[in-house]
Formats: sequence, structure tokens, C-alpha cells
Amino acid sequence: MGNGARNLKNAVVAILAPLPSILFYLSFLNRCDEDLNSLSPLWKWCYDHPLLLPNGLFFFNVNVLFWVISHVQSSHWMIDLYWTVIPLMLVHYYATHPLAHYNWWRSKIAILLTWVWSIRLNHNYFRREKWQWGDREDWRFTDMRFQYGKHWWWVSFFAVYFAQQIFLIGICLPLYAIHVEDKPLNIWDFVAIIVCVSGIVVAFYADTQLHKFVTRNERLKQLGKPLVANLDRGLWCYSRHPNYFGEQLWWWGLVIFAWNLGQGWTFVGSLVNTMCLAYVTKLVEERMLKQEYRVEAYRLYQKTTSVWIPWFKSSAIVGKEKNT
Repeated sequence: MGNGARNLKNAVVAILAPLPSILFYLSFLNRCDEDLNSLSPLWKWCYDHPLLLPNGLFFFNVNVLFWVISHVQSSHWMIDLYWTVIPLMLVHYYATHPLAHYNWWRSKIAILLTWVWSIRLNHNYFRREKWQWGDREDWRFTDMRFQYGKHWWWVSFFAVYFAQQIFLIGICLPLYAIHVEDKPLNIWDFVAIIVCVSGIVVAFYADTQLHKFVTRNERLKQLGKPLVANLDRGLWCYSRHPNYFGEQLWWWGLVIFAWNLGQGWTFVGSLVNTMCLAYVTKLVEERMLKQEYRVEAYRLYQKTTSVWIPWFKSSAIVGKEKNT
């Protein structure tokens, strides 16, 4: 199968994959427009459990269906794409559930911000993948495939899909909180907006600078010229992972919305995500140090540059620059 045909096939699969849960939810809403007393036990359960319902839909549509598709295609690429889409689906689900009760302006702001975040992240995903659908899976999944060998077929269900359910449902809990409390906007909502927008902007510029760096190195490699060992310009001069920092700002900005509504418990999802990202940061840096041409430069970069939070270079690099 040619690249064009495979790309088209993967695009069709990705677009059709979430339809079961979407159609199920639309059917539920249609039933709720009728007499609530005549609801079947299934629809009544959906009505009474606005937080459990998306977990059920996620389990069957993502965990099970996506997992089956991944074995047919021998690739877990689709979960990366839907990391950018599922929060958007969830915020619309929470806003349209019959038991939703919220401030109209706060809801619209949250939905708009989530759309901007999703578009930004989708753009970065396809730009990184050279506008291909399913060209490759996350390198961490490939490493685990070799690590678990013949057991990967069932381990992947938990490591790739069930784990994503915990992370995605968890970090989107503030979107649920926004749609169960109806309180007037106040100063903390504007603080949350500023934090969320700042996160989106920082992540956008960081990912754009990284994309330009990677593209430049690819051209140098094609020309047979030495590669640039390390990206330490722009935002990357002040943080080793400014894109991660921006992403964390976004999620913790949503937590401020929820905390302001008396739903501070929803921070647990962002906390788990932050801890997970700390581990991912460790894996990424270990991978960087396995590339011989950049070991020395990256070790110096680690010593002089903040991991996540942007900050000035340490005195070591200042002294080095003065001596050159």
C-alpha cells in the first residue's frame, strides 16, 4: 500500500473511531428530551451519573476499540492524536449533560480556551508528523513493545489505553467542575484565564522553536554536514523543556477555575499528570544522552539550565561565555 493510500486509510479510521461514543451520547440526549420517568434503566443510569458516563464511554470506545485497532494496524499512533481531541469532547459533554448547572460565561470561556488549546496541539502534532496520519507511534510505546515482547499484546491495553483514561479523565476534572457550579465570575476566573492563555502561548512558541531546530538538523544531515548538538536559543535558553512547562501551565490554569468554584479536589488529575511528566522528562533526557554527538553539550545544558520553569542561566555558563 502506498503512502498516500495508507495516509487516507488512517485518516478515515481516526475520524470514524470515536463515532460509537458520539452516537451513543446523542441518543442519550434525545431520550432525555422525552419524559424522564419513562427512561430505561440504561438511560436513567447515564442521566444520574454525569461523571461515570464518560468513563464508561472512554473504556469501551478508546480502551477497547482503539486497542483492537492498534493490533490490526500494529501501531498505537492513534492515542497520541486523540490526546488532543478527547478533552475537547469532554468539555462539550459536560456542558450538554442534562444535569449540567453552570455560569454561562465561564462555560463559554472554558470551551473556547479548550478549542484553542486543542487546535494548537493538533497543529503541532501534524507538523511534527509531516502532515501524515499514523506515520509512526510514540517512541516510548515502541520501546515498551521490545521490552515486553510476546506479552505486549495485553500489556499495551493497560500501559497505553487504560493509563490514558486515568490521565485524561483526571486532568479534565476541572472542566467537569466548571459545569456543576453556577457562581458569578470573579477575579480568580481572570487569573485562571491568564494562566491558561500563557500556557498555550509558551507551548506554541517552544514547540515552534523545537520544530525549526529539528528541521534544520534534518537538512544538515541530508547535506552531510555536522548537526547542531543542542537547542539553547529562544525559550530553550531558559528552560530545558519549555513546551512541558507551557502544557503544565494550561492544566493548572484549569485547576484555578475549579478551585475558585470550591472544587479544589480536582487538582489531583493535574498533580498525577505533573508527576508523570516528570518521569517522561527523565526518559527524554536519558534518550538525549544516548546520542553521542550531543552528550557533552547536553550535559553542560543540564548543569546550567532549569528543567521546566524558565530561569536565567547558572553562573557556570555565564563564566564560560565571558571566557569565549
